[in-house]
Amino acid sequence: MKIKKQEVELRMKHFETVCRNKGIKLTHQRMEIFSEIAQTGDHPDADQIFQRVRDRMPTISLDTVYRTLWLLNDLGLVVTLGTSREPTRFDANLNSHHHFVCGQCGFTRDFYSTELNNIRLPDSVDSLGEIDATHVEVRGVCRECLKKGG
Repeated sequence: MKIKKQEVELRMKHFETVCRNKGIKLTHQRMEIFSEIAQTGDHPDADQIFQRVRDRMPTISLDTVYRTLWLLNDLGLVVTLGTSREPTRFDANLNSHHHFVCGQCGFTRDFYSTELNNIRLPDSVDSLGEIDATHVEVRGVCRECLKKGG
């Protein structure tokens, strides 16, 4: 799923602004890596990003991709998805949204829900700490896996 050109441009502009404000160099590698995440809705993991960027930049290393992804995460330009048992996936969509994840193939896509954005959490959650955001992850079997008999 490709993201609308206008949204990608907004994400790239935000990326450039944050990097400039934090004194982070806008290297070609960093721009290509962020662009790869910004233009796709499949929430790729580091290896997928590496493969895709390497098609355009054959000299890029996997280490550069990992270091850049964690820098982008530290700068608040991407968020990470997944559990400790799965590869970490990266998402440049910082708007309030939720995820559908296929438990068989890992297919991950955004979905939007005003109801879930406004979900009332139990008081017991407040006792754990201050809530910054609520994210719902729905797990199931995607259409492709269902077609294959999943």
